[in-house]
Amino acid sequence: MPLHRSNKHRIIAGVCGGIADWLGWDPTLVRIGYVLLSVLSVAFPGIIVYIVLWVITPKSAT
Repeated sequence: MPLHRSNKHRIIAGVCGGIADWLGWDPTLVRIGYVLLSVLSVAFPGIIVYIVLWVITPKSAT
């Protein structure tokens, strides 16, 4: 299954839900991990990375 933005596990754009579907993980854990990585790491610009993933990741067909 290719990486896509999720329609089913969507809060803002479905990026974290799509990553969770792709990896077979729980979407809530992916979201928590992404927020923690963004907040705790100065080197990880979380909002910019999320917007880039939103633009380049295709939307799910289903």
